[in-house]
Amino acid sequence: MRTYDFDKTIFYPDSSACFYRFCLLRHPAALLPTLPGTIRSYIAYRHGAKSAKELKQQLFSFLPAVRDIDGTVSSFWKKNEKRLGAWYLAQKRGDDLILSASPRFLLQPICDKLGVTLIATEMDRRTGKINGLNCHDHEKVRRFYEQFPDGHTEEFYSDSLSDSPMAEIADAAFLVKRHKLLPWPGKK
Repeated sequence: MRTYDFDKTIFYPDSSACFYRFCLLRHPAALLPTLPGTIRSYIAYRHGAKSAKELKQQLFSFLPAVRDIDGTVSSFWKKNEKRLGAWYLAQKRGDDLILSASPRFLLQPICDKLGVTLIATEMDRRTGKINGLNCHDHEKVRRFYEQFPDGHTEEFYSDSLSDSPMAEIADAAFLVKRHKLLPWPGKK
């Protein structure tokens, strides 16, 4: 099996940020009241005072005010599916696994369409609250082995060195920069 990060790897740029902007244009009454808190949380996160999980929950705190979140997600992918990397689509296989810190409710529809398996952050799409840990760095490895106890990954692809824990368990790993594949630093 081959494993992939999603944001800035298969999809460019970041799906959560794109979805937020998409919703801001379509549901401004839902997002505008949460915007000041989101800005404060982002600043606190950049200064180390908030975790990525806290920032993400604040970012998605508008979800309770969106009546048809499933329809909104569907519309989002109709517009943004074109952002999937051609390099990935050319090599996609049915046994591919995507591991992402983005919310499952956002990525599951596109992963279903691609016919690939997804492990992602478990967020309640009605509340914006994350259940458990943000699916990032070491948590990706933990969830990989939780779902595939005897799992083996031939290749891993990511845009970020924070995904080194997944790169370490792969036979080969590649750093993806704007859809260009580079050797993973320090990986033989």
